[in-house]
Amino acid sequence: MKLAGKTALITGAARRLGAQSAKTLHQNGANIIIHYGHSSDAAETLVKTLNAVRADSATAVQADLLQLSQIERLAEQAIQTFDGLDILVNNASSFYPTPLGEIQLHQFDDLIGSNFKAPLFLSQACYPALKKSAGCIINMVDIHARSPLKDHTVYSCAKAANAMLTRSLALEMGPQVRVNGIAPGAILWPQNHAEMDSTGQQQILQQIPLRRTGAPGDIADTLLFLIESDYINGQIIAVDGGRQLF
Repeated sequence: MKLAGKTALITGAARRLGAQSAKTLHQNGANIIIHYGHSSDAAETLVKTLNAVRADSATAVQADLLQLSQIERLAEQAIQTFDGLDILVNNASSFYPTPLGEIQLHQFDDLIGSNFKAPLFLSQACYPALKKSAGCIINMVDIHARSPLKDHTVYSCAKAANAMLTRSLALEMGPQVRVNGIAPGAILWPQNHAEMDSTGQQQILQQIPLRRTGAPGDIADTLLFLIESDYINGQIIAVDGGRQLF
């Protein structure tokens, strides 16, 4: 139980990578605050599952991360629930194409908001508690923060801002709080993404030296590694099977 007595807030933790991260940190002893936007059923199901393993060790909090007042409320609730905060995982993210010539302002606000604005303001709101506990922040970045994805200009720029945010906060929040990032590659195929048919998937796999996708556990294990490694700071680890080598 490496994280016994620690408390983690994970945004977008009801499903997919966030849910696996919550399970892994919980298995290692942490109390978990599961943030969700719209996936209330999935969030409550995960809370019940975790509490069945260890009573009163998990809770869910809803918040619209595009609204500053709700970001601040989320931070306050998270800190109060288990009387402090040790780990913040900025995982929640919007992802969809924005082809040039068709970009809408609401898409810009959503993609920049979820991938840059929310992590910035939530980290700021949680900073006093994390400073007190000598805690850490892990941001979910993306390999496309470095190499843009075609037809995803706004998303790629938002993740590039997230990468710089990770390094900037590591500088600003030291020495008490460490800040690192994880840049996933092909882990789970995007949902409701028209271009991700079998042909599109095969094209991506051909760009990966390992010729396979990763698994949510690969991200969660890297998350645990960064939490435990108390002299790693301001780094972004690509978990992509070597895709960035191309």
